[in-house]
Amino acid sequence: MASLLVGGTALSPVDVAAALLHRQADPAIVTIVWQLRLPRVCIAGVVGAGLAISGAMLQGMLRNPLVDPYLTGVSAGAAVAVALAILAGVSAAFTPAIGFVAGIAAALAVAALARRGGGIDPTRLILAGVSLSALFSAIVALAVIRAQSSNYAGEIVAWLAGTMAGRGWRDLAATAPYVAAGCALAAWSIPALNALRIGDVRARTVGVDVERAQWGILAGASLLAASSVVLAGMVGFIGLLVPHVARRFVGSDARAMLPACALAGAGLCALADAACRWIVAPAELPIGVLLAFVGVPAFLYLYLRDRTAS
Repeated sequence: MASLLVGGTALSPVDVAAALLHRQADPAIVTIVWQLRLPRVCIAGVVGAGLAISGAMLQGMLRNPLVDPYLTGVSAGAAVAVALAILAGVSAAFTPAIGFVAGIAAALAVAALARRGGGIDPTRLILAGVSLSALFSAIVALAVIRAQSSNYAGEIVAWLAGTMAGRGWRDLAATAPYVAAGCALAAWSIPALNALRIGDVRARTVGVDVERAQWGILAGASLLAASSVVLAGMVGFIGLLVPHVARRFVGSDARAMLPACALAGAGLCALADAACRWIVAPAELPIGVLLAFVGVPAFLYLYLRDRTAS
């Protein structure tokens, strides 16, 4: 509701409620609420929930609280594809699909490099993700330098900084099947995530197919992260910070952890998007920039506090 009240046109809570219920509302207000603001709120919720669940899944699988959803190379692969597509003059209608396919392909490449035997080696996964992400970042930098001689540099930088401007119901509908598949895999992975907390060897002793669970977790996390990147560009720190906060309130049990991450991530992203539209109104801050300014101090405080307490 707070996010619905923020925008270039001042609306009161009564106006928003009337537009949502279609009770004697001004047609212009109905259009603003239903076609501009409500889609952004829903997209922000999906992006925040997806990144938070993805981060919690990967942190649980790798037993590393410093793991981020973008470790799989999804964001870097999508960034390269989108930057090159924009530079090549590809229609904006096809850019999200290109970014999604490239993000999933990058995740598959990282998983293939991290494969050991029939499963995924955590150390290899981290090294492969960091290495490929560095390579993709260099390619993006070259694309931005090349784009400075054209009119595309601003568009590439805006996408890399993260934004939900211009997104609507059509974008949400296009990614809905992949978000649903990622959530289904997350729900399926809950028993395995709880078992993996005690280590791979002990998880096997209680009947968990570790290799199968790892591939399912990685697939679900990659689908959610890729969908979030397509919807909002590069939005950082939600997948890293929210699981830490949720873990403090509900513990590490995935049955409570994943729903808590979804709610907290959705709320944080929606409020961050509202703040981006309010701080420099009528202009708009990139959501990735705002979350970096807020997320870095918050994460360092939580992490250093935990280390001091231990």
